Amino acid sequence: MKLYSFFRSGTSHRLRIALNLKGISTDYVAVDLRVDAQQEAPFKSVNPQQMVPVLDTGEQVMIQSPAIIEWLEEKYPTPALLPSDADGRARVRALAAMVGCDIHPLNNRRVLQTLRKQFGANEAAINAWCGTWISAGFDAYEALLATDTQRGRFSCGDAPSLADVYLIPQVESARRFNVDMGRWPLISAIDQACAELPAFSQAAPMAQPDA
Repeated sequence: MKLYSFFRSGTSHRLRIALNLKGISTDYVAVDLRVDAQQEAPFKSVNPQQMVPVLDTGEQVMIQSPAIIEWLEEKYPTPALLPSDADGRARVRALAAMVGCDIHPLNNRRVLQTLRKQFGANEAAINAWCGTWISAGFDAYEALLATDTQRGRFSCGDAPSLADVYLIPQVESARRFNVDMGRWPLISAIDQACAELPAFSQAAPMAQPDA
């Protein structure tokens, strides 16, 4: 398989974690968003949406990290990223969606570039913008963790799940935008537990060949 990725992309980061948890190795193809390589013809021919990540299995080219991760879960069910019961799956999917739908889209590169170029936002304003949405999402995530008496070391239970796959890249982004993680001790504890696993540490941005 061939993985088109950018080291600092949160969506690429979450897919790298999922691939590692499933024990799947890929050929890494760096797409440098810093120089807008995603907008150039070679990559545009791979993904007309001009976004990473992309997973080329040799049989099909897949885009959109949620769709790719769902495919991985169906194609490689062990180890599972979702609980075996319907209630548990709903909870994990909700936590993942809090990050994937309500936090990350507001602080991804396209939005921040628009704020800079069209609205004249400086880096302090960018950090404040990102901090607003990260904080709102993490406040809710932390509150949900606090109500789960069966949680364990990770977001749901004692093994990493889809929720953690989404959460950890957002924690990385929070640090990059100077958000104080001390406000969320439960999320911080999960981040520490995940950092101890090679699947997460090897997926980290600075561990990538294009970092």
